[in-house]
This record gives sequence, C-alpha cells and structure tokens, in this order.
Amino acid sequence: MSTKQPVLELKNVDIGYNDALVNNVVAQVLPGEIIAVLGPSGIGKTTLIRTIAGLVEPLQGDIMLHTKKKGGLGYIPQRLGLVRHASVRHNVALGAKASISFSKTMFEERRNRVDEAVKALGIEDKLKEPVRRLSGGQLRRVATARALAQRPQLLLADEFLSELDHQNVEIVIEAVQKLLEDGTSIIMVEHHEENVRLFATRIWVIKDNQLHDYSLEEWEQSVEEEE
Repeated sequence: MSTKQPVLELKNVDIGYNDALVNNVVAQVLPGEIIAVLGPSGIGKTTLIRTIAGLVEPLQGDIMLHTKKKGGLGYIPQRLGLVRHASVRHNVALGAKASISFSKTMFEERRNRVDEAVKALGIEDKLKEPVRRLSGGQLRRVATARALAQRPQLLLADEFLSELDHQNVEIVIEAVQKLLEDGTSIIMVEHHEENVRLFATRIWVIKDNQLHDYSLEEWEQSVEEEE
C-alpha cells in the first residue's frame, strides 16, 4: 500500500443531477498519477469531472481535496474557458495568477511561467494574438499552457487532447511531463484508446452506473477479452 498522501479522495459518492449517473464512487488519486476516464457519451464522464471541480454538487458522499488552497486545482473544460477577445499571453497569465500569491517578485514569476509554458507548447509566436483567431488545436495548446503556468496539484481535463493530431498530442504530453515530475496528478476524460495508452497510468471506466478502477495493464486485458 502506498504511503503517499492522496490529492483526492472520493468516498461513497453519487454523481448526477436529479438522478445518479454514477453510484457509490470510492476512489483516490495519488501524486503523479494520470487517470483516463472512459465510457460512452452521456454516461457521466463530464459530470464526474465537474463534480470533482466543485461545479456540480454530489448527490451524496464526500469529496476531499488535499491540495493547496490557492491554485491547487486546475480545470480544462470541454469548451476550454478561454477569454476569446484577449491575447494568448493574457489567457496563459490567468493560470499563473491563480496560484502565485502577492509578493515583490510576483510579476516576474508570472512572466517567467507564461514564457516557459508557451515555449513548451510551441505557441510563443502567438503571444499577442487574440485567441479567437486561433485554430481548434492551437486553442487546446493555449488551455494546456494556462494549466502549465498554474502548476496545480490536481488537473482535471475534459477531452483536452481532442482536435490535436498525433504530433501535437506528443507535444502536449511532453509539455505536461514537467507537471507530472513535480507531482501533479491528472484526471482526463478521453475517447481515443491510443492516447490512453500513450498517457495514462490508471483507467476509470464508467459502465452500468458504476466506476471501475483499473491499472493500465488490467484495462488492456479487459479490452482484449471483449474483442
């Protein structure tokens, strides 16, 4: 059994709106884990992410976040949540602002984080561009850069690899490796099995109103058995 302190604990949680989409979730997330959430459309994957983010109240049970209060939780929604009339720099800086407390050096630290994040995502030439002028794949990279600049302990990402070709998926994965090395955990909704195999260390499959928790090896075996 791991001695690491979980960054997230779910205890007997029912998730949904009027009726539960997922029942009696018991799970925890440890530092540095990458958990892919799988299941058909409409089964509750996005609702699960939104509930963990505090945007939807659980129907019952306890959700415990063990992160720092300022900037400890990052969230990339399906629609990305970017300020479309503002520049790339402004949007990425919002991530840095979310986690850097007031100090004499805060402006320099924010600037450094923005510069590092956009360079890692290969969008440093877009800093002054309004995000409304960017392609779908570029928007995904801006949202990821914002998360890098925030440096959360837990990042929730809803299909943040969608609209990216294989080359750009690899760019994003390489960029977030620094977060993982620093102990950030990621829970991501994903549809493409090839991305899961590239990125995830654990798999949550939502099926029949239950969350099934697999290691990557256990999940691959279950996929083979179903074929």
